[in-house]
Amino acid sequence: MKKSHFHLVLQGAFTLLMAAAVQAQGLRTPQGLGAGGLRAAPPAPVARTVSGTSDFIVAIVDSEPVTNQEIVAQASRVRAQAAQQGVALPARQQLLGEALEQLIYERTQLQWAQQTGLKVTDEEVDQLERSVAERNQLTLSEFRSQLEREGFSLTQYRQSLRNQQILQRLREREVPSRIKVSDQEIDQFLTQQKSQMQTQQLHLAQLLVAVPDDASAAEVQQLQDKAHALLKQAREGADFFRLARDNSQAQDRANGGQMGLRTVDRYPSLFVEATQKAAVGDVVGPVRSGAGFHLLKVIEKPKAESALTIAQTHARHILLRPGGQLSQTAARAQLTQMKRRVEQGQANFADLAKEFSQDASASQGGELGWASAGMFVPEFEEVMNRLGIDEISEPLISRFGVHLIQVLARRNNPLTVREEREYARNALKERKYNETYETWAQEIRGRAYIEYREPPQ
Repeated sequence: MKKSHFHLVLQGAFTLLMAAAVQAQGLRTPQGLGAGGLRAAPPAPVARTVSGTSDFIVAIVDSEPVTNQEIVAQASRVRAQAAQQGVALPARQQLLGEALEQLIYERTQLQWAQQTGLKVTDEEVDQLERSVAERNQLTLSEFRSQLEREGFSLTQYRQSLRNQQILQRLREREVPSRIKVSDQEIDQFLTQQKSQMQTQQLHLAQLLVAVPDDASAAEVQQLQDKAHALLKQAREGADFFRLARDNSQAQDRANGGQMGLRTVDRYPSLFVEATQKAAVGDVVGPVRSGAGFHLLKVIEKPKAESALTIAQTHARHILLRPGGQLSQTAARAQLTQMKRRVEQGQANFADLAKEFSQDASASQGGELGWASAGMFVPEFEEVMNRLGIDEISEPLISRFGVHLIQVLARRNNPLTVREEREYARNALKERKYNETYETWAQEIRGRAYIEYREPPQ
């Protein structure tokens, strides 16, 4: 694997920790619907040392030091991600100052998580590491070898993964409950959404036979006859897009005259009126404009939606809860064997769920019903969303135990009035998340003793 690709996958959103958020509170949220939430990507690896950089304490956060090398490494990650995304950066000293503040925010939140007993197990870190390896299309051993070749510390990288997961869970526990949405805001949101949905859309292609401004009556008639002849060809089965490429004098001729799917107010009114009664596939014209004679082909005419819909997934799972004589490793091994048996036709997923699954869905063969985004915890939902229909996941660890997931179907489902309002509430909460997060983060920071020593270099 090329080094550049390896970094591209690993840089992730470690430098965007302040924006990470998750709405889900359990395997399924009490509200029953979620608007999703920002997901924190795995962090970039942490280098053993920063070559040529002296180390000293820059700040103290309670009793923990923040060192110069930590700040320089953080700034390097920001710089690499900015280069990848083509984003301009401030001067070096300002960048170092921002990296210091980011680390202080992170450190205060990690300390608060520790004080409140929030932990991430070694097995969960193992799963996170495997997930990053898979995204890099590497086995775990290949991934670790690649880390070593790149000069990264596996121990520090795993600690970064652990910290990222702790921060994510802390924020999902602390922030969403602080966000308030009024009924008036919900009403305004739904009115706006439905207004946008009911605006008619149209996708047309055109063939323009241009008429010069100084054309004589005879020339105009000749050009009109040409337009009629081309219309006859199109209606008799000729490829309209080829006709447009070969004959149109409009700027979109190279694209077969296609003008794109857009709302009707973005098309000339005479185009809309001419195609109002035409069906998809029809060619109408010639339509005279100041530019000349247009032939118009209706490519798409989507029906305006009358109700909000939401993407949903129908899945089932088998859950094993480690404890007593059952370790997480043993649970993974059991589920791996179950997956193999189902895929080889030796067992039925629903039957195995009824016999072995350790949650309330067992009696229904592990069925979880139709679920919208945000209804499951992130680690579960992320794996589920990557599965194809009838595909079975590898065993995955969540805060509830070890799961095997199978996706049965997907759909876009109209929402009931109650679901519409819940959808709107969650969408508005997501919009308000960053502001609420910043207020909460400031409160957590304000509880800590912070002492600045020397400026970073």
